[in-house]
Amino acid sequence: MNGGFINTRLIMTVYRIGRTKYADDLTGNGAKANGGRWNHVGTPCIYTAESRALCALEFTAHNALDDVRRALSITRYEVPDHSTFACAIPTLPGNWRDWPHPGPTRDFGTALLYKAEYLVIQIPSVVIPQEFNYLLNPAHKDFHMIDKSKIGIEDFIYDVRLKS
Repeated sequence: MNGGFINTRLIMTVYRIGRTKYADDLTGNGAKANGGRWNHVGTPCIYTAESRALCALEFTAHNALDDVRRALSITRYEVPDHSTFACAIPTLPGNWRDWPHPGPTRDFGTALLYKAEYLVIQIPSVVIPQEFNYLLNPAHKDFHMIDKSKIGIEDFIYDVRLKS
């Protein structure tokens, strides 16, 4: 018999750095309370990145050295990718890379999250546009498929040389 195993349910691994006390939180309440590049205040989501390294760069870009907490963790999520929407750069608002986060990017992401059509939204990183961040949508009907028992949490020691 020729052929190989075909995985009928693909899983992707994504990462997030944050305060240890929220490392296993799956509510998206941090983004809901503060907003971000891709969501308005009041819209929950979980910001993640495709690698630990990109996650560290994103963390560095969004936090002043004085705001870096001692108790940080890196959380690894295993996410089914059957419901992923990939945003291509030409479809994004023209000012998507601006700082501070522009209203049109928040409108764009909030609309996608609010529709709850996709569990995962893939967006290019502003830091490295050839790599990707992923928004996890707690409002999606399959959000329960992100298995809390499969979440990996490790201490993360932030290397302050990244901010020097």
